[in-house]
Formats: sequence, C-alpha cells, structure tokens
Amino acid sequence: MLDRYTRILVTGGAGFIGRHLVAALLELDKQVVVLDSRPTGLDQVLPGGTLVGADVRDAKKVVQAAEGAELIFHLAANANGTRSVLDPRFDFETNALGTFNVLEAARSAGVQRLVYVSSASVYGKPKGFPIDEEHPTRPFVPYGASKLSGELCCLAFFEAYGLPVVIARPFCVYGPGENPHTSLVEVSRYLRWHLNRRPIQVVGDLDRKTRDFVYVSDVVQALLLIADRAPAGEVFNVGSGQETSMRELIEIIEAVTGRRALIREIKGVTDDSYRLVADITHLRGLGYVPKVPLEEGVRRLAGELGEYPALPSGVTIFRKGQRAEEAV
Repeated sequence: MLDRYTRILVTGGAGFIGRHLVAALLELDKQVVVLDSRPTGLDQVLPGGTLVGADVRDAKKVVQAAEGAELIFHLAANANGTRSVLDPRFDFETNALGTFNVLEAARSAGVQRLVYVSSASVYGKPKGFPIDEEHPTRPFVPYGASKLSGELCCLAFFEAYGLPVVIARPFCVYGPGENPHTSLVEVSRYLRWHLNRRPIQVVGDLDRKTRDFVYVSDVVQALLLIADRAPAGEVFNVGSGQETSMRELIEIIEAVTGRRALIREIKGVTDDSYRLVADITHLRGLGYVPKVPLEEGVRRLAGELGEYPALPSGVTIFRKGQRAEEAV
C-alpha cells in the first residue's frame, strides 16, 4: 500500500480522523509531516515524524509544510455544522480558503497525489436513495457549502494544472477519539448521554431520520485505497452502505450496554429528518470492504469511553435563532 510515496503531509493530523490516519501511515513506515493548528499531544504518537503547529489559513506555513511531500491528505477543516451557522466567515476561510492554500502548496511542491477529505454534507437534503456520487449537490448549511467550494477548487486545479487530486466524501464517522465538544455524529453523543444515565436527546424523527454510520478505521482504509488506487479527478463516497434509524441506533446501544435508554425526543427540529445513506459501489471498485458493523463499533466505543465519560456539550443549530439539544 502506497509504495510510490515516502514523504506524506497530513493536514489536520491532530484531529479525530487525522490521528487514526497518521497512526496507519506510521505503521506503513512513511515519513509523516502533520500540519495542525491544535497539535496538543500528537508528538506522543508521532515518533520521528515532523509536527508543524500552524493554521491551514496561513498560506506561507502550508507551503513550508508541503515542501518535499509526495502525497497530501487534506483533512484540516472546521467540521462542525453548528459553528458554520454561528460563524460562517471562520468556516469559509478554514474550509474553502484553507483548501485553496493547500492546493497552491501542492502545485508548488509538485506532489504526485492530493486526497481532499470533503463531506456528505455537500449533498444537502437527499433527492434519491441511496446517494451516489452523481447526486445533485445543494448544501443547506454553510459547512456543506464551504466543503463543496473546496471540492470545486480541487477539480479546477485538476483541469487547469493537472494536479492529481481525488475527493473523498465521508458520511457519519464515529469511533474513539471524537471531541465531545464539537462532534455532532449521533453514535458518540447518544452513548455519552446513555453511559452517564442521562436522556438521549434525539433531534428529529426517531424512525424517519436514518444515517450511514461508518467506523473510523474503515474510513482510514478507504482513504489509503483512494490514495493508492483511485484515478485522479474522481469523487468517492465513504460509508458503510448500511441504513440505520435513530431508533435502531438506540436499540443497539441498549443491547451493548444491557440496559434501557432514557429518550428525549426533540420533534420540533426536523431539518435533518431524512434518509442519508451512501452508495459505495464506486469505492468498492477499489477493493474497499467495510469491516466494522455498527454493533461491533458501538461495543468498541463503549469500552473506550468507560463509565461516565465527558458529556456532549455542542448543540445542533441549522439556522439563525434555532436551538435543538440542551447544552450541558
């Protein structure tokens, strides 16, 4: 895997997915450079690597970090949809302008491959099921718009300059290492409330709201395959391909923990009560096979969190003045 590449830059390598990706690259004996604005503690898992504490919005620092890189994984981003609603300028500058900076640095460095980690949020409210890569893109929060802007920049650099970019669109990623203050994916949030004997706060409809939950190690597998095998200029959904309703997720949590859950339904906020599930046929063509079923992933995560983990503190906001969960 990745035999053609020795020196690899990972932007956002101190983040949730980034840390898992960096660990996998180190196991492959790669020379890893990490650029992250919040690199706290990463030096403990990056022996012999290079850590650049800088913001992706700093174009000069990005160029310096990319020098000598043969492959770039671009994960640095604001990944919180609520923050994008509350502070759209920060979101756009980080996700869109930050991606432009990485593309310019990649072009300057003459990299052989750039993998841009986008988001399923670019699709907006689904018009079909399951969602393939040809589905229309019409995001309804600034986060989705900024990630789509990054995609368009990637494709423009591919067409105009021949920069070998590939785009990955992860769906609902969960697993150990998520930040409870910013992550809004339901698996970790629901587990944290449940393990603390608190009511699980369900935004929207328990049955109509369905998601494609994908374990973080499967996402890392997908990113490595995309970097290694995907043709330049293409887009790939990254998910499990399995549909799970919020009710089914809670039932899995109950089965794993051996006790009934308390539930607080927030029925008045239904902006995201829709079916969001990936068609992963394109990714399977690269040899991708999801390995961690949801029940096993929940079991692993519950073991990692232990009793009384930190509670989620972020709230879901889709539009100005709207508020869903009760903040801790």
